Amino acid sequence: MAMLIKPAEELKAAHRVLAEYEYELRPVERGYANRTLYINLEDFTIKEKPVTQQMKDLFTGGRGFGLWLLWNAINDDTQWDDPENALIIANGPIGGMTAYPGLGKATVVTLSPLTKSVIDSNAGGYFAPYLKFSGFDALEIQGKAPADVFGEVIIVIDGDTGHISIETAPLEDIDSHLIANELAEIYGTGKRGKYGISTVTAGQAADHIRYAALNFSWYDVRRKEMRVKQAGRGGTGRVFRDKGLKGIVVKFNSLSGTVNNPVDMLLIRKAGKRINKEIAELDDHQNQMRKVGTAHLVGIMDHFDLLPVHNFRFGSHPEAHNLDAEVWKAKFTQGINDSCWAGCTLSCSHGVDGFPLQTGPYAGQEVLVDGPEYENAAGLGANLGIFDPLAVLELNFYCDTYGVDTISFANSVAFCMECWEYGILDAEKTGGLDLTWGNAKAALEILHQMARGEGFGVIVGQGTRFMKHYFAEEFGGDPDFLNDIAMETKGLEISEYMTKESIAQQGGYGLALKGGQHDEAWLIFMDQVNKQLPTWEDKAEALHYFPMWRTWFSLHGLCKLPWNDIQPKDNAETDEPHKVPEHVENYTWLYEGLTGKKTTPADLLAQSERVYNFQRVFNLRLGFGTREHDYVPYRAMGPVTKEEYESRQERYDNQLRELLGLDPENMTTEEKMAALRKYRYEQYEAMMDAVYKRRGWNKNGIPTLEKLKELGIDLPEVVEVVKRHL
Repeated sequence: MAMLIKPAEELKAAHRVLAEYEYELRPVERGYANRTLYINLEDFTIKEKPVTQQMKDLFTGGRGFGLWLLWNAINDDTQWDDPENALIIANGPIGGMTAYPGLGKATVVTLSPLTKSVIDSNAGGYFAPYLKFSGFDALEIQGKAPADVFGEVIIVIDGDTGHISIETAPLEDIDSHLIANELAEIYGTGKRGKYGISTVTAGQAADHIRYAALNFSWYDVRRKEMRVKQAGRGGTGRVFRDKGLKGIVVKFNSLSGTVNNPVDMLLIRKAGKRINKEIAELDDHQNQMRKVGTAHLVGIMDHFDLLPVHNFRFGSHPEAHNLDAEVWKAKFTQGINDSCWAGCTLSCSHGVDGFPLQTGPYAGQEVLVDGPEYENAAGLGANLGIFDPLAVLELNFYCDTYGVDTISFANSVAFCMECWEYGILDAEKTGGLDLTWGNAKAALEILHQMARGEGFGVIVGQGTRFMKHYFAEEFGGDPDFLNDIAMETKGLEISEYMTKESIAQQGGYGLALKGGQHDEAWLIFMDQVNKQLPTWEDKAEALHYFPMWRTWFSLHGLCKLPWNDIQPKDNAETDEPHKVPEHVENYTWLYEGLTGKKTTPADLLAQSERVYNFQRVFNLRLGFGTREHDYVPYRAMGPVTKEEYESRQERYDNQLRELLGLDPENMTTEEKMAALRKYRYEQYEAMMDAVYKRRGWNKNGIPTLEKLKELGIDLPEVVEVVKRHL
């Protein structure tokens, strides 16, 4: 049975307009709309805010604009569910161009229900470019809808006519695969039809769990269906639903390659021509992004003992081949340009068409499953001990449509499965769920419980940081053991890569501003496999450069993948192949072509360093942002259990001999584990010291006043926060 959606006429007839606003349509200037849109749902205020030159100079766009707007929206003691918490969706100045791949990202910034601090999360789709071209560099939403319309409110931004409305939408479904298509039926009426709109929604689970995601849509003209990408990290969808929102629609029907109004389109096309030629000629011989996408990594990670298995205990598994590239290649619909933004020739956004669901409210229906990406295949699959690709696809679909972050869900369920194995959980505590490794039926039932807001699933939906305390207090679990195996930092579940043998990647997770996400630094291959970071100075430099470089993508509304998932043929022969220097040059051309300013890589990094340090101070303002919050769980550093140690005993014994000068022959496993643990914590401390020094922070991880002045972000309110902690 195909997907069923309600008729557009019936849905639209039930809408009630709560507020309207007319605005002047103005062309984008060198990548900026030069204003932001503010909406308060308490009283349905709609107004424009100017984008000042200072905002551009200090915060650039994207994540930077989101952070600055949030900084000014909240108080020091604002909580994620207070009305003044703002949900901000921002684009960026380069974002929206079509001559170069990967230029369609949105960044969401808000206070996180999961971390209690600032979260930034990005998503593909057409929303961010359409928002800018409709007239706004960011959308800022404060307040909560009144009780009589709570949960039914939609915002409609019509960039064709300069009209904004806040409406009720009482009959639309909640789950994203339905409501995205229903809203498209209603509002996709311009000259480009459904291709001219994009939506933001969150599914049923967003009413009940802390790591709910937002779904950003675009119309797949070949499949004739709206598809979605997720801003998954940190609970952005929970904030969305807590404000009483059901959806956001942006409408824009005049897309062209020059709507960003760049200064030098020829230079931009020069960069695009160079990388598009590489993609056409080299992708099939490199990572096959156009055939498999990021899921190609599963087999590679398993080969290098880096694939998380059973809550990150192990790095490989004999059944991992069931989740490797060839499996997904056979299931993905090939021969379709699977790009989530116009002009992206990397086309890595694959899908499985006509997938028959076996469980839940849509059992018996055939649906389009977006992905899986690597994180989904590794997390929902190997980390849970589930090596059935069909089960992974079903989990993937329901996470997406319910609005559930797949990384947090996978790690939370894996944490519970390990607690089950060690007797901390049993059927009485889980409401009858059998959480044995590999039990896909139980994992799916947890998802369905999250959507219904009932049962053990709601506890799992509060995240691993919550559960490690809850299981200790309510179920008598050993707090130290639970802390060791809860794979989160700063409250955010860690991405799906093993880090036991890569201290640089441990730092990449522990020192990441929002928590354990790999979008700041992915250094496992440089550090562990290729041995390119032998000294503390090398590690510190990598943990400075790559977070700054990767931050730059989020300032401009760009996808990271075209930077290094396709590489020039001669890249290995360059002085710094890990930086992909030719592609870095491409990005200087994009920025110079857009703005007319002569640009170097150092100029791009300076944009990021300002925003990165500002975000660190923002964390500090909220009670975080110091050394004590930059640790990873010991499971990310080394073996927590005897089973882990003995599964790689030769490796660990050799480390005791070579690194510590100990003779493991005369030691028990427990003694060997204790010695290794002490050593690895000492190494982690040394790594933090080196990184803080390189970044211009003090020993407690706080940016110095000198660093703030050097970066030009020594604003009085920023300096005041730092002084309080120095």
